[in-house]
Amino acid sequence: MKLLVVKDYEEMSCAAAKIFKDIITEKPDAVLGLATGSTPIGLYKKLIEMNRNKEIDFSNIKTINIDEYVGLGEENPKSYRHFMNENLFNHINIDKANTLVPNGLAEDLEIEAKSYDKKIDELGGIDIQILGIGNNGHIAFNEPDDFLISETHVTNLSQSTIEANSRFFQSINEVPTMAITMGIGSIMKAKKILLLVKGEDKVRAVKELLNGDITTKNPATILKLHEDVTVIIDESMEDKGDFY
Repeated sequence: MKLLVVKDYEEMSCAAAKIFKDIITEKPDAVLGLATGSTPIGLYKKLIEMNRNKEIDFSNIKTINIDEYVGLGEENPKSYRHFMNENLFNHINIDKANTLVPNGLAEDLEIEAKSYDKKIDELGGIDIQILGIGNNGHIAFNEPDDFLISETHVTNLSQSTIEANSRFFQSINEVPTMAITMGIGSIMKAKKILLLVKGEDKVRAVKELLNGDITTKNPATILKLHEDVTVIIDESMEDKGDFY
C-alpha cells in the first residue's frame, strides 16, 4: 500500500487525475471504476479539462460506478446516475451506453445486483477503482458489521452514513436508507485501487487502515490485502494522524 501526502485538495485532485491519465494513455479502452460524493469532484473536473485539451480520450472508455441509492432514478437530482452525468459524463466524449450505474429502480433489486457483477466480468474487470472512505471506515456502502458481503448486493445504510449523506438533501428524512453496492470482493478484483481521503473526520478510519489490523468493523482495512492500493491524503490530515 502506497501513501501519498499532498499539500491540499487541489493537489490531491491533480495527482489522482495524473494516475487516471496514465492508465487511459496506456490503455485507451480501459474500464474505470468511479465513485460519487464530494471527494472525487475535483478529480472529475481535472479529467474534463484534460479531455477538452485533447490530453485524454474517453471515446473507447467504459465506466463502472460502485453504488446507487434504492428508490432513486436517473431523473432524480440526488441519484448517483444524475451526479455522474452532471459532474463528468455530460462534459466528456464518452458513450453513455458504456457507463454503468446500478439501477436503483430495478423491479427486482436482487437480480440487478447479481447481474452487475456479471457485467463487470464481461468487460474484463476494472482497471482502476476510485474510492472514498466514510468516517466509520465504509467503502462504497459496505458498512461495519460482524461480516462483509463479497458480491454486489442490496444493503441497509447505517445511521452514521445516513447522517453524513444528509448534507446532500434538504433534510435527513429524505436520505434513502438502502442502496445497491459493489461488495468487498467485487472492489478487490480491481487491478488498481485509488483511495482519496478528504476531511479530518476520516483520520481515525485511515489510521486504522494504515496502522491497524484487518477488521470488518472498519471495512476499508480489507484493502491491506490488495496488491496495488494508493492512498492520497493532504497535509492537514497527516498533522492530525500518526500514519506509518
